[in-house]
Order: sequence, then C-alpha cells, then structure tokens
Amino acid sequence: MKHLIAAATVAIVLTNPARAETALTYMMWGDPPEIAVWEQLVAAFQAANPDITVKVEVADWDSYWNKLRVQTAGGDAPDVFAMDGPVYPDWQSRGTLLNLQSYIDADPAALAGMYEAPLSVYHLADGYFGLPRDFQTIVMYYNKAMFDAAGVGYPDASWTIDDFRAAAARLTIDTDGDGKSDQWGVSTEIWDMEPFWGPMVYNHGGDIISADYTRTMMTEGPARDAFAFINAMVNQDHSIMSAEQLESYGYDGFAAGVAAMTFSGHWVIPNYNTMAFDWGVAPFPTGPAGRATLVNSAGIVVGAQSAHPDEAWKFVKYVVSPEGQAILASLGFAIPVTESVATGPAYLQQTSRGDHKLFVDALAYAHAKPSFRGYEEWAGLVGDPLGLVWSGESDLGDALNEIADTADEVLAK
Repeated sequence: MKHLIAAATVAIVLTNPARAETALTYMMWGDPPEIAVWEQLVAAFQAANPDITVKVEVADWDSYWNKLRVQTAGGDAPDVFAMDGPVYPDWQSRGTLLNLQSYIDADPAALAGMYEAPLSVYHLADGYFGLPRDFQTIVMYYNKAMFDAAGVGYPDASWTIDDFRAAAARLTIDTDGDGKSDQWGVSTEIWDMEPFWGPMVYNHGGDIISADYTRTMMTEGPARDAFAFINAMVNQDHSIMSAEQLESYGYDGFAAGVAAMTFSGHWVIPNYNTMAFDWGVAPFPTGPAGRATLVNSAGIVVGAQSAHPDEAWKFVKYVVSPEGQAILASLGFAIPVTESVATGPAYLQQTSRGDHKLFVDALAYAHAKPSFRGYEEWAGLVGDPLGLVWSGESDLGDALNEIADTADEVLAK
C-alpha cells in the first residue's frame, strides 16, 4: 500500500502555546494532498486536547522507511508513526512498538465498530501493539473510452478471468502500425502480491502461505495454475505491460492513458480524479474457485521509546474514532476502519469519482494480505524469481521450485 510519488518530507505543526504542555511527533508516508486533511484532523484533536500539540511529518514511501529505521536505531523515533500491515510483526519483534493492550483493556470501546479483517492483523499473542488506521481492498479500474473504441463491454460482476484475458488481448493494440503495441490491456504490479497475483492465487483455489506461517503454499496445487494463467497473459498474449514498459510510463500505464485496465486500491482515486478520461471500477474477476481479492491496512503505532505514551494513546484513539475517521474519509485515499463511517456519508458521498461502496463490499470475499515475521525477506525471495519469469528470463516451473526451496528457510528462522 504505497504512493509512488517522490514528495519531500513535510512537517505540519499546529500549536497553542498558551495551553500546550506535551508535544508529540507523528510520522507517516503519503502524498502532498494528504497534508491539508491531517492539518484538519490535528486541529480537531488539539481543540479537544488543548494541552497536547502534534507535529506531523509526511514523506514519500521509500524516504519514510529509511528515516524511520535511522531514527529508531538512534533512539529518536517519533512518538506515533504509520505502519504497513505485512511488516508490523517484524517491527514489533524488534521491541520498537509500545504494547497498547493496557489502554484497550481500560477503554475497550476504542475498538467498537472496527472491521474485523484489518483489526485482526494487529492482534498479536501479547496484545495490540498498534491499530489499523485505514484499509484497502483491490478492485479493477477500466478506461471507458478504450473499451468503447474496441467494442468491448465494460467489466462487471459477471466477468470471469477468461473474460478478462480475452478483453485484455483485444485491448492490446498497435495503434500506429509500427509492429509494436502502444496500447495494452493491463497495467499492474506483478512483483508484489497485493494488486494482482495474490487475488489470482486465491480465485484459483490456492493459498499463499500456511495459517501458521511455517510453509509457503503459493508453489503448490491450484496456485501454480494461477501463475501459469498470468504467465500466459504476460509472455504469450503480451497484454500485461512489462516492468520496463511500466517504468517508462511512471509505473502507471493506466494513468498515462496507455493501458485499458489496472488493479489497485482506493489510494489511487485522488490522483485518478485529475485524469481527463472517464473511468470506472469493477470487482476482481471470478476465477475457477470463485471471486477473491486482497485486503491490506495501514496502521498507527506508538513508539516504545515515547516519553509521552498516555498522550500518544489519546492521539491514536482519536485517529481511529468515528470523528477522526470521518475527517480522514474526506481525503479519499483509503477506506475507514470504522464500519459506521465506511457505510456513512463521509465516505460514500465523497466528491471523488468511483463506486466507493464497491471497495467496502469487497471485504466479503477478501483475503488478508499475509502479515508475519520475516515478511520483507520472504517477499524478496518470492518476488525476484517471479520478476525473471515475467521478463522472459526464467522458466515459471523453475522459479516456483526455487521459491519452494528458499522461502521456507526464512519462515523457519
């Protein structure tokens, strides 16, 4: 769940020097449009808590993690910071996160009305070391003009993956007659599981990892069929943009107007709202085993080194409260974790385009993106061999066998 925009780190400081006694720092990744909404949320929090000020630091995805690692190692971590669901157990295992369980025990209503899928990710054996701040489900986006020009009907809930593949092939076109495609059916990330291959594995009836995180299962049974299906689209149909092609179009061929479909979360909507062409959203296509998608969350955690844990908890509780969630919903990037807000006007009636209810409805068939210790190393051992397959440099069977041999070694550690 990341915004691929190189934004300089921005600090938001709203102060009330006459009353403020405690100063907190909250660090997060994000894009420039998010700053105004966080200003609004911080102002509302400080109005209710005039003895606390919050300084918000916003950086792009890569800069955020690099800065957080340096600050944490140097004993200068922020009081509160954003967390990506899959790597949350790794950060907790390093002793960098404050256990919030005592606060929750004292105030269980703080979790009232939260969706179970994103909340469960943050519940570890020793308690909650963080809470979900928002969540994302993956859906299909499509360019209506490209579909109209090709005479292809718009995708809907009836679409199967075979319908999807056939449409992608028809929408991959050499428009200028030079023998090379300059329009593609699909632009999507296929190194990481979240946007595409994860849902494909599940809708084929496969699995990615065992429930106890001791065995990699994406190399077994129906999961192999899912990867064979993707490989055919990539290396036979050439209807999915290659990594090199994606890079040349800013990693988003859909936004660049050269791809008819993409798979992503709600986080792209603020950017897509600025695009001139008309687009729509549809559920992830149904596979042999049914419909599936992934759900992932961004969390909010308190640093174990914070000198102000009580005040930090107050800020966390406000962010995940219905009031805080309603403010964040106006941003349009993500889905509120509180059901009353996600099904209410603050989210459903936002001014941005798109069927916002579709993202919430996707929870009914969504699988949580795996979250476990060793995730980052494991993801590299999985993604790198697959990347060679998609580039045509490696055989799919060999890559899956390599993954089976190496990925479980990380889990064993």
